[in-house]
Amino acid sequence: MSRARLFPVAAASFRAHQHQFLRSALENPAMRYVRLLALTRRHPSAVLLLVQLAGLLLYPFAEASERGPAALGTLGIVVLIFTTGMVRRTPGHAWVSACIALPAIALLLLQGLYDMHHLLPWSAGLEALFYFYAAASLIAYMLEDQRATTDELFAAGATFTLLAWAFTYVFVVLQALQPGSFAAAADPQGPRSWTELMFLSFALLSSTGIGDVIPVRPPARAVASVEMFVGVLYLAGVVSRLIGLTLQRR
Repeated sequence: MSRARLFPVAAASFRAHQHQFLRSALENPAMRYVRLLALTRRHPSAVLLLVQLAGLLLYPFAEASERGPAALGTLGIVVLIFTTGMVRRTPGHAWVSACIALPAIALLLLQGLYDMHHLLPWSAGLEALFYFYAAASLIAYMLEDQRATTDELFAAGATFTLLAWAFTYVFVVLQALQPGSFAAAADPQGPRSWTELMFLSFALLSSTGIGDVIPVRPPARAVASVEMFVGVLYLAGVVSRLIGLTLQRR
């Protein structure tokens, strides 16, 4: 075999062995973990969105358990921690979110460990403030440039859920300070659970209008009106901008 043909054959053989080595390395569980870690670093908004959706699905089971308040507090702490980590990647200040999250976590621990339910309005108010700040930070993150990345598209979904969570905790504060602010088809006079208020928040923010939970007292109706306005403004402004930038790039 001539030297001219020897080098292409050797190069092809080297590429085949390299491809086989890379494939075997990627099949290694450790390498899969590394790939997953790299993926979460590239798309932190997707991780935040998954954590919020997982919390949304787990909350009903936590409410039905014997240690409902402790379980709810634990889930709330997990979501707060993940959200604080996400704020670090946005134009928002991580120290501001930490200053809001740490007292909220402390109040949640006191409620879960010592059944200090009178602290609920304070912890819910801090959580609402925290989620509003996180949502504002993500909106600034999506609007800081003129291109729509994949992570910014995930951030659009995460911001929507953050706003829904924030208004849910505002509803929790209203119900704690003014019982009977919300009514429902089942047990109209009873207090509404966190899951019911979250369902109401998503219905208002998305302007779907479905659900049997309704605000009754004037302050609750005022906040519900503000949430409907915020939902329409968010969908019409931020989401349409991201879709427009994506279509323009394509």
